Amino acid sequence: MPKHEFSVDMTCEGCSNAVTRVLNKLGGVQFEIDLPNKKVCIDSEHSVDTLLATLEKTGKSASYLGEK
Repeated sequence: MPKHEFSVDMTCEGCSNAVTRVLNKLGGVQFEIDLPNKKVCIDSEHSVDTLLATLEKTGKSASYLGEK
């Protein structure tokens, strides 16, 4: 499965919980959240556009950093 890295403007546990919630709802993903560095690494067959749109549902700004 491709592993993608995203930057997400998370500042607290609530932010990372919101990311966890939207990714679990999407399904078909395995992910790690690096709150101090504001990064999310996602293993998924979903397209980058789908993953980015899902992360943006948290109301936080998100950007794609590339494959890891």
